Amino acid sequence: MKFSHKLSDALHLLSYIVICHDGDLSSRRIASSIRTNPSTVRSLMTDLRKAGLLKTQQGSAEPELAKDPKDISMYDVFRAVDMEHNLLHVDKDTEPRCIVGGNIQDTLADAYAEVQAAANAKMREISLQDIVDGILQAEAERPDKRA
Repeated sequence: MKFSHKLSDALHLLSYIVICHDGDLSSRRIASSIRTNPSTVRSLMTDLRKAGLLKTQQGSAEPELAKDPKDISMYDVFRAVDMEHNLLHVDKDTEPRCIVGGNIQDTLADAYAEVQAAANAKMREISLQDIVDGILQAEAERPDKRA
């Protein structure tokens, strides 16, 4: 099973912009923090800009948030990076003549819809500011702080 890191990488990118706003905000530098390539960062920036979460100018390495970090929810970022899909997926290829195979799809679909709704609601409660605060707190508590 392949996992997407788009949400994680987009939240990383936005947090980097908030925390390192006075530093190098080039796609190359942000990519080195995420451990990806600059084109991936530029693609994420495009998605975030289209969603109204980020301001960028072509040829300029000065991206900035379009909103206050407390006004950007994890769900906003989730939707911005085209993650508008279900977190859980029902196997559609089951034996319909089996008591389990013939009935599990609808049963799981209902349960999965509840889980998806709960996840979406929780993502709406978590702001980018919450994530930034968590990063800064974790850094302050690190015993091996970098210079």
